[in-house]
Amino acid sequence: MTVINIEKNIEILKKALRDIPDFPKPGILFKDITTLLSDPQAFKLTVDLITQKYKSEKIDFVVVPESRGFIFGAPVAIALGAGLTLVRKPGKLPAKTISKSYELEYGSDTLCVHADAFGDNKNPNVIIVDDLLATGGSCLTSAQLVRELGANIVGAAFLIELGFLPGRQKLESAGIDVYSLINYQD
Repeated sequence: MTVINIEKNIEILKKALRDIPDFPKPGILFKDITTLLSDPQAFKLTVDLITQKYKSEKIDFVVVPESRGFIFGAPVAIALGAGLTLVRKPGKLPAKTISKSYELEYGSDTLCVHADAFGDNKNPNVIIVDDLLATGGSCLTSAQLVRELGANIVGAAFLIELGFLPGRQKLESAGIDVYSLINYQD
């Protein structure tokens, strides 16, 4: 894989996204990734940029929170020669799980991971990959779950970061290095 000039290519990614005003409620400007996913150049570029960040690390597993993390994390795992670990809502994983609840703006949610997600691999190096970093709740909860299983979190990577929300600060205060391709400040 060739080295990619990140700054030069961020505009390609931004142009591939679509803004949807007032979704899911009035006053929200939703960043729609479906247009990026339908653009093979932009989709591949996203995967390549995330992969480039971690290719010099020994990554054993890519941890992906449900559900859009699956989209980006699977090709990153393949490119890094790593396994894929799914973090899902209760009742979605078939074997024994561990779970953790976390607070949302209005209520709470719970995430689960298979108790044997890393097999016999002791202290695996993992990255967490998702589409969006906002408040950081699902990523931090995913990190807490895999740390319970002995994982060393090398970092967390996102296509989009909403920099005006506290996600980065929450993750960094938990010792997680944050890497985002696009950071919107307002």
